[in-house]
Amino acid sequence: MTMTAEEQASEGQNTIRMEGEDVTPKKDGGVLKLVKREGTGTELPMLGDKVFVHYVGTLVDGTQFDSSRGKEDKFSFELGKGQVIMAWDIGVATMKVGEVCQLICKPEYAYGSAGSPPKIPPNATLVFEVELFEFRGDDITEDEDGGIIRRMLTKGQGYSKPNEGAVVEVTVEGTYEERMFDDRELKFEIGDGGSLGLPAGVEKAIMAMEHGEEALFTIKPRYGFGNVGNAKYNIPGGATLQYKIKLKAFEKAKESWEMNTAEKLEQSIIVKEKGTQYFKEGKYKQASLQYKRIVLWLEHESGLSEEDDKKAKALQLAAHLNLAMCFLKLQEPNLALENCNKALELDASSEKALFRRGEALFAIKEFDMARDDFQRVVQLYPANKAAKSQVVLCQKRVKEQHEKDKRIYANMFQKFAERDSKKEAEKGKSESKEGSDDEMEVEKREKEDASEAKA
Repeated sequence: MTMTAEEQASEGQNTIRMEGEDVTPKKDGGVLKLVKREGTGTELPMLGDKVFVHYVGTLVDGTQFDSSRGKEDKFSFELGKGQVIMAWDIGVATMKVGEVCQLICKPEYAYGSAGSPPKIPPNATLVFEVELFEFRGDDITEDEDGGIIRRMLTKGQGYSKPNEGAVVEVTVEGTYEERMFDDRELKFEIGDGGSLGLPAGVEKAIMAMEHGEEALFTIKPRYGFGNVGNAKYNIPGGATLQYKIKLKAFEKAKESWEMNTAEKLEQSIIVKEKGTQYFKEGKYKQASLQYKRIVLWLEHESGLSEEDDKKAKALQLAAHLNLAMCFLKLQEPNLALENCNKALELDASSEKALFRRGEALFAIKEFDMARDDFQRVVQLYPANKAAKSQVVLCQKRVKEQHEKDKRIYANMFQKFAERDSKKEAEKGKSESKEGSDDEMEVEKREKEDASEAKA
């Protein structure tokens, strides 16, 4: 629908003609849009996308009150999140990349009866010229590494989101290169998704959603099926996946602060058994998530009875030891090392903690330190044949490392010697040339003196 009307400012001569398409959902004329330059493509920004624009804002009499033009950075905001006036959330959502448009914004879609003193008076109709340069999906990863990008189709309700252990009801549609490989309605506990064939990225995506939300997620290999792929779904290694997910309902798991000590101990035993089952099935990532919950629940628990304190420490020790084993299997030795150190804080002579720390140190080529841990195991537990074998292997690696270092240093010294010899030789040539030049100069002067004497 296109509306045309003329409104005059009470003062000023640069009156702006009020015309354009009504882009408000209510069609109440609150935001009129006039395209000044067409954009490219067909795709429009979605709710939650980060958009990058330049703009010039004026009153209806032409008085400029704000502009991003001339600034080094473009203005950016997340669409539909209420970070800007309502007119912008509505108008920019209709733009294509490269488009320039004029947005005429009634007060109820701008700053209302309050205005924005001193530049914007109460009940002001505002005019913006906006240019859209770029928009991108919402990166929901903790490190913002671009591994999971959300494009929101339908905004959810409320502010609550599923947490670890929450029971969720969802519909999922997984596609790879426009081929749908998964289409299901599921009800499961966050942390158990791996047993249903869902990649870790899907559970992370669900934990970022609100009730009733529907969104498209692009999931990179790290959060998908990795470099291995998925034979069941005929997904190759290194594949980027797309999932359309709708969160129909969920029931949050109790947070740590919502549980008393008895509940924490009871739940820790349950998730420990669940983690062990995952480990036996070779699902080390899922197993690690269960063991992490035990640490989260019990790590800072205090004021326990002697009996409960003993149970809590035993569960924490088992959790750290199992986490170390999971991370060794996942080839993440630094995380394994961290959990071994925490286990040794609980039990300084733990055979498993010392042995697994030795394995982690060996993996990062700290052979001297690894040998020390394996030797400590042998001292405390002489029957541990595996530790004895590891001591021998570490000594072999230490010797190889020393030999390698000797060769490196020998080559280094040889290069230094050759460089110094070359410098000396160049210096000698230079001095010889200077001497020769001096002799030629003397001979030249003698001839000149003889010539002068004859004259």
